[in-house]
Amino acid sequence: MSRLLDPALMMSLKNLPLAARTTIDGFTSGINKSKVKGPGLEFSQYRSYEPGDDLRWLDWKLYARSDRYYIRESEIETSIFVRFLVDASASMLHSDGAFAKIDYARYLVATLGWLANQQTDGIGLYVFQDNRLFSLPVKNDHQHLYRFCHRLEQIRPGGKFTDAVQYKDMFSSSFRRELLIFVTDLYQEGNEMIQMLEALSAQKHEVIVFHILANNEKEFDYKGYSALEDLETGEQVFFDGMQDVSEMKNEMMEYFNKTRKKLAEKNIFYRQMQMDEPLDMAMKDFLKQRNQIK
Repeated sequence: MSRLLDPALMMSLKNLPLAARTTIDGFTSGINKSKVKGPGLEFSQYRSYEPGDDLRWLDWKLYARSDRYYIRESEIETSIFVRFLVDASASMLHSDGAFAKIDYARYLVATLGWLANQQTDGIGLYVFQDNRLFSLPVKNDHQHLYRFCHRLEQIRPGGKFTDAVQYKDMFSSSFRRELLIFVTDLYQEGNEMIQMLEALSAQKHEVIVFHILANNEKEFDYKGYSALEDLETGEQVFFDGMQDVSEMKNEMMEYFNKTRKKLAEKNIFYRQMQMDEPLDMAMKDFLKQRNQIK
């Protein structure tokens, strides 16, 4: 088993389905083999006819015996494709103590990938780094999960985020709506991340953004330092005194808030993940929120 898969965490999450909120391929998506009522091949039950029901699904033999109208319902097994998009630019090397953002991202993606695989949903991996895109095609077999985790372990962040505009149509040829999960720290040189996400959302895919934020980054806790270096460009920003620190912190939070609003306008789900937040609690809260489990 991959070192990224914590057995205790896996067991605590296995009963919380990674269900997509939106409709996928015409029926309610969710955990694979979930039972969706409707016309199909596997008989489930009868229910009384209601005005507006499709007359093709009336059971005329039962009507002949009972003189009442009944609709024949079936159960449809559903599955979804879950594609994980990972920001592997140099800024993901930012650390808080001995733990870097990319470490948190690996565990997060491995956890959700395992959960989707348990539901027999197909999982794929896309790593964006320095104008290169590594892709692991979507599959749903057990061996694929090991390849998926192995590739996660091999990620070595560096350079800038991929010029994602050239990949905005990478899922446009898909004949189905999919669940796309983007894990990032939201640092971009221009507007390349937002452009990619907006393009994917416009294709009617459901898009989730996990924004990884270190505690020292959020609190701007860089005591003993007089300058910060951009890990992607090498540019240094000097600051002097609490006033400069406060201004820089406010600018950063304003950028994050504006970005979150832009995503919300495009119906893109946003969830901030602080690195000092235990992953199991963060995942449980997220899955409960999505599935409205009280």
